Amino acid sequence: MDETIKSRINTASLRAYVMIAVLGLIWAYFHWATDSIFLTPRNLSNLMTQMSVTGILSVGMLMVIVSGNIDLSVGSVLGFAGGMAAWALAAGYSLPTAIALAIAVCVVIGLVHGVLAAYLNIPAFIVTLGGLLAWRGAVKMLLSGNTIPISDESFKAIGQSYVGSGFGWILAALAIAFVLLMAVQRARSVKTYGLGEANYGSELIKSILPISAIIAFIWVMNSYEGKGVPIPVLIFVVVALFGAFMTTSTTFGRYLYAIGGNADAARLSGIDNRRNVLKVYMILGALTGLAALIFAGRVGSATPDAGTLKELDAIAACVIGGASLVGGRGTIFGACLGALIMASLDNGMSLLNVRDFMQDIIKGSILVAAVGLDMAGRKQG
Repeated sequence: MDETIKSRINTASLRAYVMIAVLGLIWAYFHWATDSIFLTPRNLSNLMTQMSVTGILSVGMLMVIVSGNIDLSVGSVLGFAGGMAAWALAAGYSLPTAIALAIAVCVVIGLVHGVLAAYLNIPAFIVTLGGLLAWRGAVKMLLSGNTIPISDESFKAIGQSYVGSGFGWILAALAIAFVLLMAVQRARSVKTYGLGEANYGSELIKSILPISAIIAFIWVMNSYEGKGVPIPVLIFVVVALFGAFMTTSTTFGRYLYAIGGNADAARLSGIDNRRNVLKVYMILGALTGLAALIFAGRVGSATPDAGTLKELDAIAACVIGGASLVGGRGTIFGACLGALIMASLDNGMSLLNVRDFMQDIIKGSILVAAVGLDMAGRKQG
């Protein structure tokens, strides 16, 4: 049993290293192909901002996929929530009311989808496919087919502002302290569970890479006209940490993996499958509402086609990150890395003026290839 667990851990670690290497190759190619534009602080800041929406959706989508379900409606729901916020502001409601309305609407939509899928046993694919069409129609009806501009500067700041270079280094210090704390905790847990002596030196050496990445990230973000970390990126990081905590350190997270791995066995062991599936759809709904606020704030308007195909970007990010569409497997780190790969492809191809249809063909091919390689690896394993 121990050997099996070690094998799975090694496989997951290898997949993460391969993904990081692939990301590095993508960045190197685009930097060369764009005459050294891609890796400039300005473009990397824009890239991270663009990635934040897909990244937030990917965190919620990963949790749904791990439970053995799917949600094809998040793009349409994102557009509808952004439309609700813009409508509320245009109607004279306060900013907090508009924000609360957008997120509350998404949570209720998640509740509806969860009830239909978990309690009425309608396949999640069908429920959310219907939602994709219905909520896209709803946003077109809400906006009457027109674009509603957003003039509230505080709202637009959600998607366009920065925290400043000084605060960025404060965040870096907090992140480094957290990494070191986790390293010490891992070393202590080895001794606590009788797996050997605590090797603090080894754990601290392992922390060099993430600490270096944190410092490099803040330095690059601050190098863009001293603006610092974009607010959307900061929100994404908080959401990613929340997702990682939920999936790895809570009973709810363990239940999701159990349900996705074997729903019947989970039910027989006393897990309330329906309630947990309902919860995960509501969490995805809340995160979709948050992503909608960032998206609408960044573009400064609500449009009838906002969020189109965002569900496919989120699903692709999860799959590229190692999630299994049949459930029971996947990590938040992998989903976020997958989101960064997808955003890098979008950004790089846009800089190269690749036609829209060609971008879709390339991204679709990469998604199919990722699933194919994953299936081949599982058969060999």
